Amino acid sequence: MLRLDPDGWLRPARHLPSANFNQRPAGTPVELVVIHNISLPPGRFGGGNVEALFTNTLDSTAHPAFADLEGLRVSAHLFIDRRGRLTQFVSLHDRAWHAGLSAWCGRENCNDFSIGIELEGTDTRPYTQRQYQRLARLIRLLWHHFPKLGADSIVGHCDIAPGRKSDPGPAFDWSRLHQLLEAS
Repeated sequence: MLRLDPDGWLRPARHLPSANFNQRPAGTPVELVVIHNISLPPGRFGGGNVEALFTNTLDSTAHPAFADLEGLRVSAHLFIDRRGRLTQFVSLHDRAWHAGLSAWCGRENCNDFSIGIELEGTDTRPYTQRQYQRLARLIRLLWHHFPKLGADSIVGHCDIAPGRKSDPGPAFDWSRLHQLLEAS
């Protein structure tokens, strides 16, 4: 059973703390969940490169696609791999650096008021059933702990950074996620 401890860490989940975070602005509640996708190198799954990126240990010389990532300091709160395994990098009470230049409903800097969830994937390859199941369980837990969250506050990176970002992409089945959320 997934649970949230008082420090904002999920149990049980694998914890790989990232240095790429800071505090949310005082008095700013969590009001948004942003779904992303990531694979490193692009289109390849597994191998620990996503974890290395978020913990500043990625060898930028290990693959040509990593050259642009040299010195990049990014993170997400959570990562769900293809098997549905959950890794947490940043406390849910803190501000992860996942959204970049972003806006939602007229509010800029979505990192201030959101939780970022990365799915191991690409815009064009279907996500796994295990990922959808884990994501739905996770969102239900977030709804329980963060009262300003609801079905209308789950968005893609593409929704808060249109024209700049496309993830989670056309391969993400929003209706499937919503069916799983309604099922329980």
